[in-house]
Amino acid sequence: MENQISSKNIMINYGVYLAVASILINLTFYATGTLISLGWLIGIIGFGLVIAIIIFGIKKYKEVNNGLISWGQAVKIGVGISIVSGVIGVLYSLIFNNYIDPTMQEQIMEIQRQAWADANMTSEQIEAAEEMANTFSSPTITSAIQIVASAFFGFIISAIAGAIMKKTEGDEY
Repeated sequence: MENQISSKNIMINYGVYLAVASILINLTFYATGTLISLGWLIGIIGFGLVIAIIIFGIKKYKEVNNGLISWGQAVKIGVGISIVSGVIGVLYSLIFNNYIDPTMQEQIMEIQRQAWADANMTSEQIEAAEEMANTFSSPTITSAIQIVASAFFGFIISAIAGAIMKKTEGDEY
């Protein structure tokens, strides 16, 4: 029972660390006016951060569990960290898009419209693509996608890390 308590604490703590770090990175790029233009860099930094924090969380659990962790425990912790971070990220996104910069989505859409025009799409094609993009950019759908994507990538990362870091009683290494 003690391990379940510590695993929950680790999932919550590291999930909050991940969310706060991600939000600070986002706000830094926003403050410097490069949030849209360097979105690819934010993605790379963010993905590296997800990998590092999930690994640190799994390592911490292994440390407090006398050096033992199963693959399943590692996956549970990694997915838990990701979901906690994802939920906080959804709340941040809602606050950002409604209060900090309500024009951000329109700025992104304008850049996308230009990219479609540069790709020689007709005005009808651009209009259809914009309708589709607007459908998928509703708060409900983006929130769901954000949480599912967080859980998915958390699973992949923690499955790999868990396979590498697992050690159960009776293992010789």
